[in-house]
Amino acid sequence: MFPGWKSAIGEGETLSPSELQYNERCSRSAPNLSILNMAPRSDGNSQPYECKRFGFTFLLIGQIWLHLIQRKTYWHKIPEHLFKVGPASIVPVLLVNVLAGMIFTIQTARQLEQFGAVNSVGGAFAVAFCRELAPILSASVVAGQVGSAFAAELGAMKVTEQIDALYTLRTDPIDYLILPRVIACCGMMPILIILGLACGILGGSFAAYTFYKVLPALFLESVRSFLEPADLMRLLLKGSLFGGAVSTISCGWGMTTEGGVKQVGESATAAVVISGVTIFVIDLVLSLLFGDLPMNEHK
Repeated sequence: MFPGWKSAIGEGETLSPSELQYNERCSRSAPNLSILNMAPRSDGNSQPYECKRFGFTFLLIGQIWLHLIQRKTYWHKIPEHLFKVGPASIVPVLLVNVLAGMIFTIQTARQLEQFGAVNSVGGAFAVAFCRELAPILSASVVAGQVGSAFAAELGAMKVTEQIDALYTLRTDPIDYLILPRVIACCGMMPILIILGLACGILGGSFAAYTFYKVLPALFLESVRSFLEPADLMRLLLKGSLFGGAVSTISCGWGMTTEGGVKQVGESATAAVVISGVTIFVIDLVLSLLFGDLPMNEHK
């Protein structure tokens, strides 16, 4: 009935009898609250269609929370996506952070050297790179590599009617396709940010010693003196929020793809761009909430 329905559940993969029983039990015990049937369809006018996609993705957030609270997901699918988000993305994340740490240290030390404070470069590095640049860079790399893949995969399944095939198997696409991806992103993003931060610090220490003869021990001590335990908690919170934003936006754009192969590519590109903008918006909001603004007293 639907072309490529076997691909909807994986190459050579079939639902086990227990999974089929689970699907039937869920379909009987709970109403169909899925918003996938309300996915917007293109009518030739791009602006209203894009606005509808934003609305659909926003509503998808509530559906994800609802299904997560109800523990309605396929937990055995999560390790597969954990690998896609984590080990498959770790090399570009670490490389970008090492290079960014070296560049930031070189530029900052150049300015501090004019005031004879080059030994304090580690403190400036900790404030700017560790708190802001490392999580933003890591999340942006994941958005470009993993987010685009999620949007392209789900977009291809949507245009080939594989999503409709899941309904014939009494399987909710949110439980089977979206929620495992969101959980994997939220779980792996903080780990990638911490690893990227560590590599960025090593890159900054190497650049400071190579070009400005700042001892690594002095650089690391300066970084430690400016960082607080609360900063680590902020990084973990940012990682979870960034991961949730990237995965939700990518899945939302993939699930609302209409047309053919060209539209799949456009959805993947749009998902990366919107995820990148959303990362900066979330970071700004968290900066305001954490009180990172100067306290000016006006008399």
